[in-house]
Amino acid sequence: MDMITLILNASWVFLFAALGELLNQRSGVMNIGLEGLMLAGALSALATANITGNPWIGVAGGVVAACILALIHAVLSISFGVSQVISGTGIWIFSLGLTTYIGTEFTGASKVAMEANILGFTPLFFVGLALVPIFWFVISKTRFGLRVRAVGENPSAAEAMGINVTKTRYICVLVGGIMSGLSGAHLTLAHTVLWSPGMTAGRGWIALALVIFSMWKPFLLLFGSLFFGTLWIVGFYLQSVIPNAPYLILQMIPYTATIAVLVLISTERFRKGVRTPAALGKPYYRD
Repeated sequence: MDMITLILNASWVFLFAALGELLNQRSGVMNIGLEGLMLAGALSALATANITGNPWIGVAGGVVAACILALIHAVLSISFGVSQVISGTGIWIFSLGLTTYIGTEFTGASKVAMEANILGFTPLFFVGLALVPIFWFVISKTRFGLRVRAVGENPSAAEAMGINVTKTRYICVLVGGIMSGLSGAHLTLAHTVLWSPGMTAGRGWIALALVIFSMWKPFLLLFGSLFFGTLWIVGFYLQSVIPNAPYLILQMIPYTATIAVLVLISTERFRKGVRTPAALGKPYYRD
């Protein structure tokens, strides 16, 4: 597998999860448990594929597992008004522990993998590529997208206009679960083709930062994913070409870049040029 293919496959792990989170946040819901959803999707996809012998059934298994966790987050944060940060953190910790425990017997290379039969890429790659303009069109040009943006800006006004805030947010959070499941499935069935405990290794947190850095715009999110996918692969590549390379330092490259991005988006100049969804992170209670 050449370097370009490796970079694109690594980038799509970020892209799937971040696209789903972008829709979440446009509706006013933040899910910082992305890492946990991706872990659940990764393990379930590989385990289901190994048991059934079919990678597509594995993808479905990964999506279902991530959606279950997303639904829990939706119930807690939307229906019960629990802090979205607390709910997401709890889901991440729960998923990390559960997948580490259950995934012991699946540690190692997968028995089943998706075939890279189109220009060296799997069909999941082209699904991700198509989803970028689809998400842009849905959010920016459709009636549903208008409802999502209205709910994320002013849920009270949206409710007064006849928009069901709870239903809209549930749909967005579940779509986010589907996308995180696809991310996990892509990771274990198309990119690394193996499972190890905690193998997402912070990718969910990077995807979360990407959403904000992209200013909630799908095409900018694509370029951000490519940037971090490149950094992820470059770190491993340098280990192979530099004698006695300090591999721990090289593996820090994408995380260091994430910190730099977070510092940048925290500056006053960046915040002035970015319009954050006004209701992001705030529970909505009907009057």
